[in-house]
Amino acid sequence: MRSSVTVIEVSTTIRGIPSEVALSRRDGLPRRCVANADNIVTIPKQWLTSRIASLRRAKLEALDAALAFSLDLPLAVPS
Repeated sequence: MRSSVTVIEVSTTIRGIPSEVALSRRDGLPRRCVANADNIVTIPKQWLTSRIASLRRAKLEALDAALAFSLDLPLAVPS
């Protein structure tokens, strides 16, 4: 089992750039914010004590696109 996990920062600083995915109460967050794919870090799994949100498919696809943009990767096309 992995002892670390890679995460993306969630921030209330909203810049409206392609590496951000807008999130809100509908996504389980307490206020408007963004997942910022420019800030990817690996942390010890034990730092995560509870789940605050579970993203819908559309948000996960937007996060895939934001990650592809940030890492300069081709966007995978679902088959």
